[in-house]
Amino acid sequence: MDTFRVSGRGELHLSILIEKMRREGYEFQVSKPKVIFRYIDDKKYEPIELMTCDIPKEYLSTVMRMCGIRKADLINMQDFSSDQLRLEFQIPARGLIGFRSELLTLTKGRGIMHHLFLDYQPYKGYIPSRSRGVLIAFEDGITSTYGLYNAQGRGNLFIGPATKVYQGMIVGENKRDNDLEVNVNKKKHVTNMRASGSDEALRLEKPQDFSLEQALEFIQDDELVEITPESIRLRKKILDHHLRYQNRKNLA
Repeated sequence: MDTFRVSGRGELHLSILIEKMRREGYEFQVSKPKVIFRYIDDKKYEPIELMTCDIPKEYLSTVMRMCGIRKADLINMQDFSSDQLRLEFQIPARGLIGFRSELLTLTKGRGIMHHLFLDYQPYKGYIPSRSRGVLIAFEDGITSTYGLYNAQGRGNLFIGPATKVYQGMIVGENKRDNDLEVNVNKKKHVTNMRASGSDEALRLEKPQDFSLEQALEFIQDDELVEITPESIRLRKKILDHHLRYQNRKNLA
């Protein structure tokens, strides 16, 4: 299998290239985007961006907390309008991965941000990644309403009924911080007995739909985005659950 390393200006720049390739009929897999570090006199340096955010004043503390986690330093704050603030930060480029979608979520779509490259500065330290694990398809097959209904109690689903899945495919986000295998293909056992409420329709929550850019933001180092002209899917790099377990033991 051929492998290529592609450099670009953030997830949006990369997603434009990926979408173009997808529309031309290519099928491929993409790993988690990473920033390019430099080493000067044996010291690690990373790219720093100058970021500007326009947000409603009511979300100031929430946005400041989010930026603090991502190692951003506030360098300026001013009133942009009667109810808007303009914040300027210096933030590591790796802290911008997933920032846009999180900002929109926290500000209910009212936050605006843009950024540009500033310079390279000494490495700022560890930035926490995604805090929750994922739900992983246990086996190949077609999803059922019954299987999805049982799985949705574990977290937020990414797929709906009658969807073709395969072992190792990511089908949702776990409520907890660990990965969990679920049987989304499970069929309801049929008997000639009727229990109270057995005929009631099973109600599924609307699955979360990922854009290409959101998918690139979501995945971790052991995961991939699978791109085809028809679909965008998330998967583990190692599909077989026994091999994944053995790999985790080796890394521990």
